Amino acid sequence: MKLLSQLRTSSFQLALLYMVVFATSVFLLLAFIYWRTAGFMTAQTDETIEAEIAGLAEQYRGRGVNGLITIIRERVARDPNAKTIYLLTTEDFLKLAGNIETWPEGSRSESGWINFTLSSAVDWTGPERLARARIFEVQGGLRLLVGRDVDELTSLKRVIETAINWGMGITLALALLGGFLMSRSTTRRIEIINTTSRRIMNGHLSLRIPTRGTEDDFDQLAENLNQMLDRIVYLMEGIRHVSDSIAHDLRTPLTRLRNQLENTLMSVDNDEAREQAGRAVAEADQLLATFNALLRIARLETKGSSSDMRRVSLDELVSDACELYEALSEDKEQVFEQSLEAGVAIEGDRDLLFQMISNLIDNAIKYTPEHGTIGVAVRAEGETAVFEVRDSGIGVPDEEKDQVFQRFYRVGKSRSLPGNGLGLSLVSAVAGIHKGEIVLSDTYEQEQPPGLTVAVRMPAITRLRKRIKATYAEQSADSAGGDTQPSTEAGNT
Repeated sequence: MKLLSQLRTSSFQLALLYMVVFATSVFLLLAFIYWRTAGFMTAQTDETIEAEIAGLAEQYRGRGVNGLITIIRERVARDPNAKTIYLLTTEDFLKLAGNIETWPEGSRSESGWINFTLSSAVDWTGPERLARARIFEVQGGLRLLVGRDVDELTSLKRVIETAINWGMGITLALALLGGFLMSRSTTRRIEIINTTSRRIMNGHLSLRIPTRGTEDDFDQLAENLNQMLDRIVYLMEGIRHVSDSIAHDLRTPLTRLRNQLENTLMSVDNDEAREQAGRAVAEADQLLATFNALLRIARLETKGSSSDMRRVSLDELVSDACELYEALSEDKEQVFEQSLEAGVAIEGDRDLLFQMISNLIDNAIKYTPEHGTIGVAVRAEGETAVFEVRDSGIGVPDEEKDQVFQRFYRVGKSRSLPGNGLGLSLVSAVAGIHKGEIVLSDTYEQEQPPGLTVAVRMPAITRLRKRIKATYAEQSADSAGGDTQPSTEAGNT
């Protein structure tokens, strides 16, 4: 799979395109060299044959047919290896002189250049070889064939063709290897950028893309992205600081205003005035709750961890929260289901975890209609503790599941319901402190409304019953391996 993903990268495809262009260029160059080399050797052979013919023609003009026959026989005698091929025949193709006996098959009516094989077809007694010759007619009806053995030339051409084929193969292999190595290096650097970017998107805003110090285009890209991240973080911190400052500065006067409204509520006798004052106190309480939630989220995100970390039995903590909210669920006639696996423990801040659990259960009850279903579960999956709340409420669209953890963000369908859009932001902050992961999914895939399932996955401590079993096993092993007599220290204790 990793190799396939490497082959799909744009860097490998670019290297492949370069390889095709490079290989085509090499092929054209080698083809040109072969064409020039083979053409030169063929031309040289033809020139040698032409020179032989010119010499024979001179002898024929000076000495006649008998002189031509004599000179052919002399040259045949001086060339026992038959590098040069001669055949002089009458008009009826009867041999007069030469080192082959019969005319090459299919060439009796031809004139000009021919290629043929020295074999038994021409009464050749030696090993088969390739030959090239020229045929022309001599005055008096005689026919003359003069040629050269081109077997070595043909073998040399084959050697050149083989070398070209091997050269093309090696070129393609080296180009493919070079493209793979080049794309692998490029892909490695891109993957570093992608991995860091994914971690930053998951909330690790302090991370930055590493550079090599080579000041190449990748380093420039990384530096630009890092500067962009610095600017984004600076703007986000500015906005967060403003909102936190507003919440902090307004909380005190709002508290005083709320207390004054409450005093007014206690002092007036008019029922209408008391009702209006009561609504004003409720609005003030809602604003104070919003500001307190903002400040608490800010403290959690700034601190990043809690000093009050200890072993917490998650199933017991969730059971306490369920006992608190079960009555609220009964008021709406909802079905409240619990599936709490015993012995699931984590290391965390009990108060913060209880706040997170309460927020999620409260949201599920709030956004689930009457006669709906609420499900709360705790279970261990390997080394992970899972706290899950599911409901049959309005749900969250897929495109908004990543946005509901933002401050004040509310799903369109829930804007008419009470709330300030900070509940899940607080849940996210608490989960982050406990190195947890929040997963949102639909409770029912094919129903309307789909409902929402919120699963918080956190690192688990060894479950209680596993620890008890391990302790019991160790004690049993010690008892089996040690003395059967009790020790003095044991007796003293």
